[in-house]
Amino acid sequence: MIWKPNVTVASIVELDGKFLMVEEESPTGPVLNQPAGHLEMHETLETAVVRETLEETGYKFTPVALIGSYLWHNQENDTTYYRTTYTGSVCEKFISADLDDGIIRALWMTYDDIIANEHRLRGPIIIESLNDYLAGKRHPLDVIKHFA
Repeated sequence: MIWKPNVTVASIVELDGKFLMVEEESPTGPVLNQPAGHLEMHETLETAVVRETLEETGYKFTPVALIGSYLWHNQENDTTYYRTTYTGSVCEKFISADLDDGIIRALWMTYDDIIANEHRLRGPIIIESLNDYLAGKRHPLDVIKHFA
């Protein structure tokens, strides 16, 4: 049997001291997450994070740096995720109000609000990547090489 992790991407967007988050359905009820999702066939990680942020929030995301990559095994569903998290900016207006299935809403939250809702977070990567972002960790986008 060949084992492969799920490759995912996420975005961290900060505006006026608040972070762009999503409330989404899960098997255990509504949870909070960064705009995030799975890499699709023939996509680059950068293209995937732009697409996922738009699909889940309605905002066009422009990546400016890589925060980090995180490996997490979710015991609840016995799935391993390899997530690459980017930071960048979004345009100030919605491009689309038609959000992905399962997304309840996009919302802006302070770090303190996110910590206060830690029990509702989809996984530990959210806090870890936010802490890396707040610590100033940034890597150039070209640190990831894509070969067609």
